[in-house]
Amino acid sequence: MNAQTQASFLALDNVAKVYRTSGDIVPALIDVSLQIAQGDMVAIIGPSGSGKSTMLTLLGGMNAPTQGRVVIDGIDVYKLSVEKQADFRRDYIGFVFQQLHLVPYLTVIENVMLPMVINRKNAQAHRVERAQEALAQVGLSDKARRLPDELSGGEQTRVAIARAIINRPRLLLCDEPTGALDSQTGAGVLQLLQMLNALGHTIVIVTHNEDATHACHRVIALRDGKILSAN
Repeated sequence: MNAQTQASFLALDNVAKVYRTSGDIVPALIDVSLQIAQGDMVAIIGPSGSGKSTMLTLLGGMNAPTQGRVVIDGIDVYKLSVEKQADFRRDYIGFVFQQLHLVPYLTVIENVMLPMVINRKNAQAHRVERAQEALAQVGLSDKARRLPDELSGGEQTRVAIARAIINRPRLLLCDEPTGALDSQTGAGVLQLLQMLNALGHTIVIVTHNEDATHACHRVIALRDGKILSAN
């Protein structure tokens, strides 16, 4: 996909993020402007401290910029009220965290249903149906009643992905989804993400994995809070 020929779905407009710790000012992102097309699959790379995780949380509606705008599908995310931002995250964004954050005492299907449980408007039968659908997409229909510690690392990552897509988000944000996996298992996760991308999810991956960059349409390189390249 040539993202330059597609309408912009996601845009950072002169975004900066500054953290203040113990009286010190630490710039994490400096005057970053970026556009990502709907249906794109993008890798964000860079050394530790380059601003990758900060960019991901900004895109996820979880970390307001110090300056600039984050616009997704025409919505200026940080101009929304706190309540509307929560609705926006639920409806638009799925997040796969590096640490996964699976609840150990809940079964796989119960973990996957969690984003829908928060929204009490969803009936239990509907939650189960959607969770079963998400598990089928990631190839884990037969593991629905297992506990997380009964799964392999790759299967746990797939559960986290199923949880992230249960609300059918348009944007899927992944923080080092293959970081703790061996190369073969990681390749399977990347193939799954490519399949979800083909189904219409726009995907942004923070990664140190060279294979992940090859799986994506574009690679955005960060260093010291600035974009070095976005090819």
